[in-house]
Parts: sequence; structure tokens; C-alpha cells
Amino acid sequence: MKRILTALVLIPLVLVLIFLPAQWQWLLSLAVAGVAALAGWEYLNLTMRCGANPPRIATVGAILALFAAHLVETDSDYFLAVFGIVGIALLAFCTFFKPVEEAIANASASIFCLLYTGLTLIAVLALREPPYGSSSVIVFLLCVVWAGDTCAYYVGRAWGRHKLAPKLSPGKSWEGAIASVAGSMLVAAALVGLATLLQKPSNAVVFSWLQRVCPSAILTFPEELWYWLVLAAVVNVAGQIGDLAESALKRSAGVKDSGNLLPGHGGVLDRIDALLIAAPVLWYAQVLHQKF
Repeated sequence: MKRILTALVLIPLVLVLIFLPAQWQWLLSLAVAGVAALAGWEYLNLTMRCGANPPRIATVGAILALFAAHLVETDSDYFLAVFGIVGIALLAFCTFFKPVEEAIANASASIFCLLYTGLTLIAVLALREPPYGSSSVIVFLLCVVWAGDTCAYYVGRAWGRHKLAPKLSPGKSWEGAIASVAGSMLVAAALVGLATLLQKPSNAVVFSWLQRVCPSAILTFPEELWYWLVLAAVVNVAGQIGDLAESALKRSAGVKDSGNLLPGHGGVLDRIDALLIAAPVLWYAQVLHQKF
């Protein structure tokens, strides 16, 4: 019940942020940056349980610097330059302001955190920008990940018999994994169907009203249905890999949850683990599709 109530509060808030007009999109950037910072802090706490002592405040500051840079300029060359600069700055910090015998552990933990919870979530914001994305693409990403996670959880609990990766996450099953892919594809089909239905002449009044009130809330999926179904399956598999990867990190640190901020879900990192891999994979897929 805690899990459901938390989702009922967070999902509408997330959708409102996604559908905000262009002049208010900095609020979405701010929200995603906050999530990245909280997830980064939780990850750094995990590394401390493994013997590292990374500069947590400096690392979180570097993550926020990435989002600030993306808000100012989305050009990839500029952004990669900023990523390189803050990464080198973290290495320098660990070199000169931490014990030398901890240099490898601290630098590895802080710079990987920058990649794992910073750069990956920048992909969420990049997916709202043409030509590789839109608000509809972000909705697609989140709904596919949420549906897959929900189907895996409940089907796995009810009918899971064959363990998927017992050393990483004993609770996950092949039955849940297959149901996860199916659930993601069903939601993708529903989203494309809803977008098509909305554009029919019989719904012209609703469509016209949305164009006036909130154009970004109009769902558009210009490619064929098969493309979005394949993409849903790919994104789902990426999300499941992200889930298992975070389980491995927690098992390495000897903890069940990365935190306790979200009732029924554990920490922020627990809630977005699938998204950390799914978002960049979707962005790469969109880039490749546009290029080729």
C-alpha cells in the first residue's frame, strides 16, 4: 500500500512537470537535477560502506554543475567539455585533499557517480528536445519503465518460479522479466493508440482545446507502431539491466535499500535504477534512428 500511495503522489507531479510549457521547462530540469543529486548522495553512501571515502559534497556539486551546463547550452561538444572539466576537477580534489592511499577508491567512486547518476539522467532532459525527442517521448520512456517494473513485481510475486539472477536479486524471476517486457509493449501500444485516437476528427474539440491550453500535452508518435513496440522491448530490457546493476551495487555494499526516503520504494536510487540505463539507451536509439 505504501508503494501504491507513493506512486499516486509522484506520478501526477512528474507528468505535470513534463507537460509544462517551454518557458517553464527549467522546473523539469531543476526537478531532475534534484533527483540526480539525491541518487548520487545515496550511491556515494554505498561506496563508503565498501571502504571508499569520496568527497560527497564536491561530487554532488559536480552533478549539479552538469545540469546547470545543460540548462545553459545543449550543444553536445560544449556539454562534453563541461563533463570532462568537472571529472578532472573531482580527480584533482581526490588527489590533493584526500589521503593518497584512498586516491583510487575515492576518485573511482566520485567520477563514476558523475556518470551513473548525472550523465544518465541528462538523457531524460535531452529526450524532450527535437529532433530526437519530445514530451511524448519522455512520457513513453516513463510509462514503459513503470509498466515493466509493476508487471515484473506483481507477476513475479504471484507466479515467479524460475530465478532470473539469484546472486544479484533473489526475488526476480524469469516469469516476472517476461511479464515486464509484455507490460511495456502493451503500454507502448496503448500510448500510440491514444495519440492516434486523439487526432481523429471526432475528437477535434478535445484536440483543439489541448492545442490552446497545453500543446506539449498532445501525444505524438510519428513512427509506425512496430517501431515503438520494438523500442519498448529494448528500453524494458535496458531497464531490467539497470535494476539488476543497482541490486549488485547494493549487495556489494551489504544493504537491502539505497535509502528510505520514499515509503514502500526505499531510496531515490532504488526508484530510478531502471531509468538510469533505460533513458540513455532510448536516447541512443532515437539518435541512431534519426541518423540512419
